Amino acid sequence: MRLPDLDPTDLTDAQRELRERILGGPRGDGPQHFPLATPDGALTGPFQVLLHEPSLGAPLQELGSAVRYATGLSDRVREIAILSVAAATDSAFEQWAHARVGRAAGLHDTELAALADGRFTSLDATEQAAYGFCRRLLEDTSHVDDEVYARLREDLGTTTITELVVLVGYYRTLAQLLDVFDVGVPDEQR
Repeated sequence: MRLPDLDPTDLTDAQRELRERILGGPRGDGPQHFPLATPDGALTGPFQVLLHEPSLGAPLQELGSAVRYATGLSDRVREIAILSVAAATDSAFEQWAHARVGRAAGLHDTELAALADGRFTSLDATEQAAYGFCRRLLEDTSHVDDEVYARLREDLGTTTITELVVLVGYYRTLAQLLDVFDVGVPDEQR
């Protein structure tokens, strides 16, 4: 990583508050499918980057928490969308972390491999429509014309469309942060 790990004992008040919100919020509750912190207490993945800039990191982690825990997306649809972003952006950390979350959400190894390869299909109409929409958002020509929008509104509804647009934007931002600051899969997890 291009940024130093931040020792929990050396944090500013704003960094300490952000760290506590990340570890003590919904991400820290319930089953942990990937570690949020290393054994020495440094945060993993994008959270370590966010901790370096708490004025941006705090609202960004709040958005991420809302995307993960406060939408109407099913767990499977949410993870299909996140893994679509991970594949399109070649984000090793997001692929590694959310393959574990996706498996817990009911995605099978063949589905996870198909998502990683950009060739996912589902017999579930909502899952397929959500995947197709996310892939469209991740393309260079992501424009949604009236015909496409009408089909999406019929297949997904406006709430799900909004949730997916925000999810893709959020995880694309994380993928860019992970890339710029060279954050990969934690060494002890390789």
